[in-house]
Amino acid sequence: MDPRSVQPPAGPFSPVSASLPAPYFTPGAASFTDFVASAAPHLLPSAMVNNQPARRAGDPPLDVPHGTTIVALTSGEGVVIAGDRRATSGNLIAQRDIEKVFVTDAYSAVGIAGAAGMAVEMVRLFTVDLEHYEKIEGVSLSLEGKANKLAGMVRANLGAALQGFVVVPLFVGYDVDVADPAQAGRIVSFDPAGGRYDEKGGFHSVGSGSLFARTVLKKLHDPAASTPVAVRAAVEALYDAADEDTATGGPDMTRGIYPVVVTITAEGALRRPDEEIGEIVRAVIADRVARPGG
Repeated sequence: MDPRSVQPPAGPFSPVSASLPAPYFTPGAASFTDFVASAAPHLLPSAMVNNQPARRAGDPPLDVPHGTTIVALTSGEGVVIAGDRRATSGNLIAQRDIEKVFVTDAYSAVGIAGAAGMAVEMVRLFTVDLEHYEKIEGVSLSLEGKANKLAGMVRANLGAALQGFVVVPLFVGYDVDVADPAQAGRIVSFDPAGGRYDEKGGFHSVGSGSLFARTVLKKLHDPAASTPVAVRAAVEALYDAADEDTATGGPDMTRGIYPVVVTITAEGALRRPDEEIGEIVRAVIADRVARPGG
């Protein structure tokens, strides 16, 4: 019998199986985004319809929900990132309890401002990409690699950004290769074209209330502070941003809606419980009643 005439049995994981397309059996980079781009590009957030932008110049504007203010600051133990809970659509409140800060892996998190739907989809894909890389390579992507990966995803959204669907993330991470915890926290910002910028000042904010929040952080940020002190500073910055910017949501004591706060230290990333943030909010409000100027 000619060995060349013998074919391997067809099965669900066989290259000759019709159940999976060829890209599933083609070696490539350890990037889930690159794999989806080759296997099913229409599933990516930056997908085009018939090779044309989904919307064209002159089309009426879409009132899609937008997320607003995100703040981040370093501490003596790592880094803190926090965001308000309001999404707006024009002059209306589209959602009061949207979450705009996400833990993306054990030592990183992302806060989003801009077109909420596309931003959330981008962060979810980014999270899956980091997990996929770790499973394929057996190690986590470096902090620098994570920031560059997110920059590439923002750049891929440029076509949508030119149509008004701008996504501006704020990335924070803890560099496990740095021995000093006070130096391990990193904050990286991006522009809509995918440019990435390491924030050396130890604090930053994005979104419509960012100017007001950054002014507060400039006064309250202490690079040697403990994590609880840094969390309090983040909450105060969001409180003042909401006081001046209508698109930024303040704490809702009636509904129990408080900012989302994530801390990242040598022990890893942790979304702080709502009960804990609620206590901090009540303390901030009590102090402001006694001293309105903060």
